[in-house]
Amino acid sequence: MQEQEKKAVRLDTCDFRGVQPIMMALPYPPVQVAGKNSEYAELLKFDYCGSVSEMSAITQYINNENRLSCGKCSLAKVILGIAMAEMIHMQKLGQLIFLLGGTIDFSVRQRGGKRQLWTPEYLKTPENARNMVLADIESEKAAINQYRMHMRRIRDPYVNAVLARIIRDEEYHIMTLQALL
Repeated sequence: MQEQEKKAVRLDTCDFRGVQPIMMALPYPPVQVAGKNSEYAELLKFDYCGSVSEMSAITQYINNENRLSCGKCSLAKVILGIAMAEMIHMQKLGQLIFLLGGTIDFSVRQRGGKRQLWTPEYLKTPENARNMVLADIESEKAAINQYRMHMRRIRDPYVNAVLARIIRDEEYHIMTLQALL
């Protein structure tokens, strides 16, 4: 029995030490707001934990990285680096939501006022590496479009400066992912 178990042992040798967030080498503007604004906080909660959100991006990237690490280590490392950048984005959004007077509870307010909790049903989890990368590119594009839409509605220059900086990273992620195809 022990001999059969030894033959069945599988090992992931992908070493993630030294992986850094993949993002533009530009500073972020200070995280500040012109004043409390619950409407702006609710908009940012969609970016934080809506269907198109940093929460969805992080979870999708980590899921892909987990499934790639045994066979495609170099790709898994890139995916992890992007996930790390998305974590920084989520942290910045959380700070803004709090400063605007919002709550961080992993829910967004839908039309009609109903709260919707974040769910993994938002994720795209294709089976092969190429389709994973293509799904990640589409998710990045959707995030950029949503950030731009929110910037048009938000009249706080401090909030919009942070969103504009996040968009720069998302654009960089698209370029990085496209280079992997």
